[in-house]
Amino acid sequence: MRERVVLEVRDLSFGYTDVPVLERVSFGVREGEFVTIVGPNGGGKTTLLRLLLGLLRPWKGTISVYGKPAEEQRRLMGYVPQHGVFDRQFPLTVEEMVLQGRIKPWGWYTREDKKRVDEVLEKVGLLALKKESFFHLSGGQLQRALIARAMVSEAPLLFLDEPSASIDSESEKQLFDLLQALKGEKTILLVTHDTGFVHTITDRVLCIHRGLCEHPFETSQEVSAFHGYGPEYGRVDHAQVKEGR
Repeated sequence: MRERVVLEVRDLSFGYTDVPVLERVSFGVREGEFVTIVGPNGGGKTTLLRLLLGLLRPWKGTISVYGKPAEEQRRLMGYVPQHGVFDRQFPLTVEEMVLQGRIKPWGWYTREDKKRVDEVLEKVGLLALKKESFFHLSGGQLQRALIARAMVSEAPLLFLDEPSASIDSESEKQLFDLLQALKGEKTILLVTHDTGFVHTITDRVLCIHRGLCEHPFETSQEVSAFHGYGPEYGRVDHAQVKEGR
């Protein structure tokens, strides 16, 4: 039974200039949990990830990662951004891109670094492509390469931002299989508009729209109902906010 809370958010509020984006958000994540974060465009999902990574400072409230402020614990967090933000014409091989997850403030990559990259590339099914330019990867392959880069850092927390966006159904299945294999091995927070492809492995669903509601679910139909959210989604009932489960 999981008991250790490794990520804790308390009374978090944040906005840009004088416009609030998140208000009084509180939740906790236990070691090994798979947590899915959903919400409408502009609801604060990506902003929340940036706060958790220590890239933004809250207006109010606290974020702790393994008992310390988030900005002090970045080495414990692997981040997989939406692949659309990358310049795919940059001259970089798959191996070189994944090696970025082993960057140190000193020295060259070691033999152990490259061995670990090979192990992770094999796990994500891309070892045969390690010398290929990442420009030639399909959308699904690129997403798995970005996950490999986060994995090779050996960070115990893994944050993924819309990993199933703009990939085909076969790539989505491969991504699902990889996330299923990682469940329990890593603590995973996944932002998505499409809960359908992870509904059988998600432990919890957090709905973000300025505030936070946690929706328990027991069937795939209930989780799939979050896709599109429905007209009632925007009305957040703060009485339902759950602090640090």
